[in-house]
Amino acid sequence: MTGLHFGALVPQGWKGEFDGLTGPQAYRTMCRVAQDYERLGYDSIWLYDHFHSVPPPARPTPVFECWTGMMALAERTTTVRIGQMVTCTPYRNAAHLAKISACVDVASGGRLEMGVGAGWYHQEFAAYGYEFPSAGARIGYLADTVEILKRMWRDEAATYAGRYASVTEAYCDPKPVQTPRPPLWIGGGGERKTLRVVAEHADYANLMGPVEMFARKRDVLRTHCEAVGRDPAEIGLTLHLDCLVARDEAGLRAILDANPSLWGQAEDKRIEANLIGTVSQVIDKIGRYRAEGAMGFIVWFPDSPDGGSAELFASEVIPALR
Repeated sequence: MTGLHFGALVPQGWKGEFDGLTGPQAYRTMCRVAQDYERLGYDSIWLYDHFHSVPPPARPTPVFECWTGMMALAERTTTVRIGQMVTCTPYRNAAHLAKISACVDVASGGRLEMGVGAGWYHQEFAAYGYEFPSAGARIGYLADTVEILKRMWRDEAATYAGRYASVTEAYCDPKPVQTPRPPLWIGGGGERKTLRVVAEHADYANLMGPVEMFARKRDVLRTHCEAVGRDPAEIGLTLHLDCLVARDEAGLRAILDANPSLWGQAEDKRIEANLIGTVSQVIDKIGRYRAEGAMGFIVWFPDSPDGGSAELFASEVIPALR
């Protein structure tokens, strides 16, 4: 990745975007929006890795599974990069995930961005019959999974003995198209354990929150890099943020009223922690993140699939920053 990177989350139903649609209608919408985002010039498109809708409790609404969705988007786009925000590693056997991701990289012609995280949505774990281990165990499984991904993508027959996941002479053919491998994004800002894993393994850290929080996480990550002997400059700093953008204050008021916070967040806090504002305000906010070292923004548009934020962001915000 070179220069400033802009990615967009494709609606897949996790945040209720497909309420009232049939499964086939929702699937066509997901694929159409992915193609729209490619046409608009986004650098990458992303899917969440979840099974149930939010906020809890879950309700019946179409929610498309992430990795089958990855293959669908790989086949329906040609140039935009495709990623997950982020793969919940405890949901999949690590070797199986290496195999799946390698196949998607081949199918996409080498456009895969590999996002991984430790998982958090305990209602999904329980509903689907997964154990919900401690945070330490989930982060340990994340670290072992990353080791297995790297080895299976690289080695003819991979062997790795981890505390939480292992493989023995495991083949992963076809190998990914990208060399030396697909980029690894690790999501999460846990300062003691998660950012340590980021320092050890990630090509990109993916964080959230207001500018001041981002700067603090950056500094913690740098400390971990020093501890493991890694140059912090090797890790790209990115953010996953909501984005609502309008041409003027009246338009912003209307879009906020039409798209309230899913999590019941106070409006001022929501605006502070995300890219929400007029075109000029959003440009200014991105500038503040950039001044603290951010080089990538993966945004979710709460007014998707048919609101105007995605197109306005692409037509006025991105060009102003490039």
